[in-house]
Amino acid sequence: MSATQTHTISILTENRSGSLSRISGLFSSRGYNITSLSVAETEDPATSRMTIVVTGEEGILEQIVKQLNKLVDVIKVVDFMEDPIIERELLLIRVDASKSNRHEIVETANLFGAGVAAVSVGAVTLELIGTTQKIDDFVMMLKPYGIKETVRSGAVAIAKPKK
Repeated sequence: MSATQTHTISILTENRSGSLSRISGLFSSRGYNITSLSVAETEDPATSRMTIVVTGEEGILEQIVKQLNKLVDVIKVVDFMEDPIIERELLLIRVDASKSNRHEIVETANLFGAGVAAVSVGAVTLELIGTTQKIDDFVMMLKPYGIKETVRSGAVAIAKPKK
């Protein structure tokens, strides 16, 4: 039995209706839950890049990557399992904030390099770009204040340049 591992997979695909459905269907048809999925147009409007984070048995994920390469819309698939990557995620988080604790919340945000996106009488909305671990840590630090809502982009990744 193969070991369970987390894979970050980058897929360059033609920017066509139904591509996302066909690609994500390969994972769901084998019982894999996609942990994170981010997709957007590239510098070429005819193509899109998907970044998929999934955890599963290595052997089965290798088969999925091979099958992804066979899909008509897919141009290139890279499983970053072996390669060093730069990975980032965006978080928007709304936290309960009163006049008495707002400064403390903003101070915590500053420690993480987060910015203030909006302020209202009872809440502050913060934004942070960072690794998944950094964002998880930030959310944990804000839990005691009362989190009203979070929105996360999902991870995006690119290979680190070779020196």
